[in-house]
Amino acid sequence: MKLVISLSVVVVVVVLSSFCELGFSRDDGFIRMKPILGGIHDCMGNQNSAEIESIGRFAVQEHNKKENALLEFARVVKAKEQVVSGKMYHLTLEAVDAGKKKIYEAKVWVKPWMNFKQLQEFKHTHDSPSVTSADLGVKRGN
Repeated sequence: MKLVISLSVVVVVVVLSSFCELGFSRDDGFIRMKPILGGIHDCMGNQNSAEIESIGRFAVQEHNKKENALLEFARVVKAKEQVVSGKMYHLTLEAVDAGKKKIYEAKVWVKPWMNFKQLQEFKHTHDSPSVTSADLGVKRGN
């Protein structure tokens, strides 16, 4: 009987520890996925939009300094974050180059507790149409 109880306890501990390692948490009575170290996830809602925009502006400014360029930040099209020692932001940006909108991919590493922000990568992906559905406030599929 003691062996069965001991084995049951071991199984429960192993199962619970695997949930913790995978990033599960039980808040408000629900089991939810938490970001896993190294995994890339979409940035959450509008709560970080000012922060994300600031990081996008930083990426364009740093690119301009390094490449002696004159890009003008327009907007962040898409943002993802990766938990590392701090966070790595994977941004899709729209910037204006000589009057023409273009799309760029940028990676910015941020460690807020160290007041550290570094542009890791910045590259042109393709040109953007001059007017997009977002500019018009139109949602796709309507």
